[in-house]
Amino acid sequence: MTIRVLIADDQQLVRTGFQMILDAQPDMEVVAAVADGAEAVAQARRLRPDVCLLDIRMPKLDGIEVTRLLAGPGVDNPLRVVIVTTFDLDEYVYGALRSGATGFLLKDSGPTLLIEAVRAAAAGDALVSPSVTVRLLQHLAQPRRAAPPPVNDPLTDRELDVVRLIARGRTNQEVAAELFVSLSTVKTHLGSIFAKLGVRNRVEIAAWAWESGVVS
Repeated sequence: MTIRVLIADDQQLVRTGFQMILDAQPDMEVVAAVADGAEAVAQARRLRPDVCLLDIRMPKLDGIEVTRLLAGPGVDNPLRVVIVTTFDLDEYVYGALRSGATGFLLKDSGPTLLIEAVRAAAAGDALVSPSVTVRLLQHLAQPRRAAPPPVNDPLTDRELDVVRLIARGRTNQEVAAELFVSLSTVKTHLGSIFAKLGVRNRVEIAAWAWESGVVS
């Protein structure tokens, strides 16, 4: 299956470079490359790409606002968004992930990580640039003023095992290997976890895990 990608960045050189990298992959196709946030929203809603690669700072609408409109709370059939930016600032990382992004990469991460992030997002996984992962987890592990709301339907012990591994950045395949279960079993557990926690992506599972003390 071909992964259809939308690129949004106000620098033509970046758009062209990303498009060349992704179009060279046998399983990827760039369906749109736009220069501002408003056009990104319009084209994403029209084309429904599998993955949207968004810069943070763009004319008209910034990447966080575009993410909120395409993947944020209350959006029906949210798209999968990966933020790719030169700005390694905590407020951008947390804002993007809280708005529904499934990945956050720095532009100097290199072609390999970019390709991995697109494939991970398309598969429903999350990839965060290694340079910000430790800070992100430290932030999520800090005591919160208010604990997450209680879960009406408690997670099973096995579901908690899956949550702990997801919170540490494991892919579905890695979770299956560590728990000695099949990939389909992991996906079944994830579906149940999404429903019980009221979350829509792996980043939100990780945030819940760190904030609730399931992992530390």
